[in-house]
Formats: sequence, C-alpha cells, structure tokens
Amino acid sequence: MSSDDSNDRPRQPARRGFLKAGGAAVAASATLGATLAQSQAAQAAEAKHRMAAADPLAAVEPFYAPHQAGIVTPQQAHTYVAAFDLTTTSRDDVIKLLRQWTDSAARMTQGQSAVALEGVSDEQPAPDSGDVLGLGPAGLTVTFGFGPGLFVSEGKDRYGIAHKRPAALVDLPRFNGDQLIPEKTGGDLYVQACANDAQVAFHAVRQLARQGYGMLRMRWGQAGFLSGPRGQTPRNLMGFKDGTNNPPTGDAAAMKEFVWATSADTPWMQGGTYTVVRRIRITLEHWDQMELGFQEQVFGRRKYSGAPIGKEKEFDPVDLDAVDKDGNPQIPDNSHVRLSNRASNNGAQILRRSYSYNDSTNFYIERWPPWRQETEYDAGLIFIAHQADPRTGFIPINEKLAKFDMMNQFTTHVGSAVFACPPGARPGSYIGAELFEA
Repeated sequence: MSSDDSNDRPRQPARRGFLKAGGAAVAASATLGATLAQSQAAQAAEAKHRMAAADPLAAVEPFYAPHQAGIVTPQQAHTYVAAFDLTTTSRDDVIKLLRQWTDSAARMTQGQSAVALEGVSDEQPAPDSGDVLGLGPAGLTVTFGFGPGLFVSEGKDRYGIAHKRPAALVDLPRFNGDQLIPEKTGGDLYVQACANDAQVAFHAVRQLARQGYGMLRMRWGQAGFLSGPRGQTPRNLMGFKDGTNNPPTGDAAAMKEFVWATSADTPWMQGGTYTVVRRIRITLEHWDQMELGFQEQVFGRRKYSGAPIGKEKEFDPVDLDAVDKDGNPQIPDNSHVRLSNRASNNGAQILRRSYSYNDSTNFYIERWPPWRQETEYDAGLIFIAHQADPRTGFIPINEKLAKFDMMNQFTTHVGSAVFACPPGARPGSYIGAELFEA
C-alpha cells in the first residue's frame, strides 16, 4: 500500500466534532420527537372529536367557563329541568350544598360519577345511583339558577342576601289566560340538565337532589325532548320550527345585548342571564283538526319549509309590511310571528331554548270553544328563554302574546318560574360564590 492510500481512508472524527454531531443528532431527535408527540396529540384530539361527532354519548361539554353551559350551547336531544325549595335556615348549609353541586356537576359533565366511588362502606348508601355507568358524558350540561325565594321568602331574609337581589329578578306578573298550577310554579333553586341521552339528564338532577336531602325539597320537575336533525331548527309538537328568529349565539355582540346580564347594580350577575321557564300545555287533539292554511296563519310561517308567509326559505327576513292581492297583511296581525317579532317589540329579543314534553294523558277542560271535557294528551312545550333582563325581554313580549296571539286557542300556560343564572364557576370555587362571598 502506498503512502497515498492514507489519504483515501476515512478520517477518525475529532472528539469535539463527534460531540457536536452527536448533540445535533440528539437535538434533531428531540425536535422530531416533540413534533411527533404534538402530531399524535393532535391526531388523538381529532379522533376524539370525530368519535364525539359520530357518537353523541361520547360528546363532552366543559363545565368551568366564564358563562354557564346550557345557555348558548347547541341544544342536546333531552333535558330534565327541576326547581327546589330550600328548607334549611342555615346560610352555611346553602354554601355547602352549592359547593357540592358544583363539584358533582363538573364530574358528571365529564362522564364521571357524581362523587368518587372508592372507599365507600357497604353499610353506607351508594354515593351515586349508578344508573348511567358506562353511558359516557353524552354532552351533558348542568345549569344552575336562583329564584326570588332564595333572597326573600315569606317576608324574611333567610340568608342575609336580600339586599343583593337583582332588580331584574322580578316576580312575573299574571298574564292573560294563565292557569298556573302551584306545584309547577316557582322555586328557590333551579337545575337544568341537558344531554344527548334522557337517562343521563335525569341522572344528573337525581344525584343533586339526593345530595340536598334534609336541606331542600323538590318543587317540580319536568323531562323534555327535542325533535329535528342536529344543526337544524327543531320542530315543536305542533309541527312548526321553533326558534328560527333567535339571536345568533355565535354573535358575541348580540349575546351581550340580549342574553348576558350587564347591570352595574348587580356585579355578581355579570356574565349570567335571567331564565324564564313556562310549562305550556297544547291541546293537540284540537290543533290536529285545523286546516293546514289556518295553522300557517296562526304561526305566520309555512309549516314544512319554515319560511315566513310570502317567502320561500326558513331564514328569509320576515316582511311585516307585505300585503296580499286584497290589501290584507300577508302575515296576520294576530299571528305568533308578527306579535313576537323584534320589530313589534321595540327591538327586544330573547334566546329561546325550549323542549317538547309528553306526560301521557289526563282529564282536561278547554277554556276556549268548543270547551271540551275529555281525556287528552298531557303534552306541550317547556318554554325556556334566556335574556339580559326580563323586564325588557320576556314580560313585554308575552303580555302582547297573551292578549292577542291566535295560538292561545290551543295553548295554556300551567307552570311558570324565573331565575337568575349566575356566570360560570371557576375551578376551585363554586356556582354563585360571588353572591355569597362578595
């Protein structure tokens, strides 16, 4: 071998070069590993999202947020709403209960049991009824509200918070035609559970009710359901789309104007909302005998397309000035659409998030012709409306509807309640903490 052969040999790398090269390789490997990990995490998140979209039982809604879930959240298929009267006279009991409710609601919305199941003696009641184990979170949201009775009951300030009652939390007036049943009206505390499974929604309220044993009693409860493909306006039991003219929940400015409470005199309600709940019975037997054209005149919309009369598509603007060939309003003066439209109510709007209900049958007497007395469906609408202030929202709108709406021939309001729903809870805190501790 000649001396030139040494020039052809691979040189032995210097130690410093080796370390630099090795460090670069390690860095590249680390970067590659981090990128791979991020990619895998993104893929896992996307897979989870796809699974939730494909399987409604896998859907998860966050509990801790600036606003409570279940208000602008896209509607789930089922609800169970309930109101409770407090029996305890202890402010500490109420705070303790709200803390426990907050923790349990946060757990249940993530698909967990209401409380941890470990370490419970066989001689104790089970901490969770267990009827939804394995079902998944099902998109559960739990929304809490405070009724007027939490602040003052029978003229007494039970918990030292009467001076913090919001001016907007007014006692609802008696509207024309109301046939309110005391057992379906009012309440100190409100719980609204919505989910993509009926049992998950009922389970949530059931667990919270059992946790309040000895401190409260249930005043009323009501299960409801939603009909219609997800992402489309649902239909009520009368067959019409319900909620077409809602303010858009994705519009932050509209939500601030119409839904979220901003009154300076009630700082603990900033970011909350005021919720009106009405149980409206519908005489479906009577309605089902009405001509299609008359039904559309009652609503002011086409039944199948949802379009305003005189238009073709559901979201075409309502034209209250349009007239027919005889010069009469295309949308009747006493139609539901005209009377509830913001143009007829000084620009006021409310966010409807209603559900249908069907409670089998019972004996019923109509208050309108033909004044039938017979066994009929006990079915109708759980009307739920969120707004920044009922005094400028639901109350003036419903006063007009109660007096003039053609729909009153077929509907009777038998339950009613109003609640102040505070902003969302922060992790480590509890719902309504600003009310009791500020």
